[in-house]
Amino acid sequence: MKLVLITDAWQPQVNGVVTTLVELVREMQTLGHEVEVIHPGLFDTRACPGYAGIDLAVRPGKILASRLDAMAPDAIHLATEGPLGWAARGYCLKHGLAYTTAYHTRFPEILKAALRVPLWMGYALFRHFHRYSSGVLVPTPSVLKMLQLRGFTNLRSWTHGVDMQLFSYHEEPQVYASLGVLARPVSLFVGRVSYEKNIEAFLKLDVPGTKVVCGVGPLEAGLRQRYPHVRWLGVLPREVLAQVYAAADVFVMPSRSETFGLVMLEAMATGTPVVAYPVEGPLEVVGSPPAGGVLDDDLASAWYAALAVPRHAARQRAQAFGWGRASQLFASHLVPARTGIRLDARPLVHSTVTQLSPNS
Repeated sequence: MKLVLITDAWQPQVNGVVTTLVELVREMQTLGHEVEVIHPGLFDTRACPGYAGIDLAVRPGKILASRLDAMAPDAIHLATEGPLGWAARGYCLKHGLAYTTAYHTRFPEILKAALRVPLWMGYALFRHFHRYSSGVLVPTPSVLKMLQLRGFTNLRSWTHGVDMQLFSYHEEPQVYASLGVLARPVSLFVGRVSYEKNIEAFLKLDVPGTKVVCGVGPLEAGLRQRYPHVRWLGVLPREVLAQVYAAADVFVMPSRSETFGLVMLEAMATGTPVVAYPVEGPLEVVGSPPAGGVLDDDLASAWYAALAVPRHAARQRAQAFGWGRASQLFASHLVPARTGIRLDARPLVHSTVTQLSPNS
């Protein structure tokens, strides 16, 4: 099967959506499918207003159309609702092509926080984007139910996974030499330092030890000034990030608007238990007892309770999420782009993956 995946989120951006898509492409390759990725690096770009670090394609329609004309894919997947997603949606509707989409991020909440766009308006916009999709892939049952209540249709249950080898298990919290000697317990947050992450709920926690933040974003400069005793590490290579996860005693996810929360899986894979609110995302990923952490509306109470969670229990919870199963489920949801095409989502003998260059 030849799949074209169109995404506004791709490397060198660093976030959960990019990680998910990179892993998905790798696993689709393992299954033997040809994957071509159309991403912002192939176009002129401009920084996303109010969201530094995210570059969006500028007027991509003509270039994207010429690429799709030349590709003749068996299946088309629109991974994001940005300029490339909208341009690809228009192309598919114009040419009578079927496609699938995904709901990775609760952008209406981000638009409300960053630009004060009313929630009803944001959801109306995204409902329109997904309206003609042959399948909207949603990572958790609670988000699927929420979208159903907001009038979305053709929803399909999907899931994400974690690289259990990269994020290897450690029976005890490790020492990450680059951080030096830290007061224990070490509390870690990994993610975009942005509106939707509610990161100040973590930074304000009155708990002993050291707080560590890995990530960048539009709120970073101001928060660094207000919380100088926090260790701010910025963006780290993933193999280094795995060491930081393993060096933490607890991982804190303060967001109340996660669709999934891949970083929680990565932390649990190393054995680090998760502290989070009992909301969509953590409820599915962390689970209920026995689980990989503690969920409570009182984040401080959850923090203290998580110190008693065995690290092997966190690892066991992460093992329930494998990329092999997730990628096969993704492939099963794809639809033929044209009438007469028969998709074979089964594993094939060989594998091919293509990331187009700007000159191709």
